[in-house]
Amino acid sequence: MFQTLHLMFETQYNELALAVDLLAERIRALGFPAPASYAEFGRLTSIPEEPGVPPALDMIKKLVPGHESVVRTARSMWTAAEKAQDQPTLDLLTQRMQLHEKTAWMLRSLLA
Repeated sequence: MFQTLHLMFETQYNELALAVDLLAERIRALGFPAPASYAEFGRLTSIPEEPGVPPALDMIKKLVPGHESVVRTARSMWTAAEKAQDQPTLDLLTQRMQLHEKTAWMLRSLLA
């Protein structure tokens, strides 16, 4: 499964790198400093860092709850953005939820 997983993980990595930039730009557009260091990211995340290199199946199993966590976080921000009538943030949250829900579903299908 190396080639298949390598391509899938590379696609996810590239998408997430672009997402970090979009999120940082949105935070800056709202007038706040965006997190910019690994220490800040580590403090803000709800996804624990995984040491070592787990077997392929374990990687997939660990990625599913990570994507689900991102969806929960995006949903928890929805009310505040809606109350502020912040359409760009709502759009960004919608995009993130769609992508992470789809990715979690695809990962779960590999476990079935």
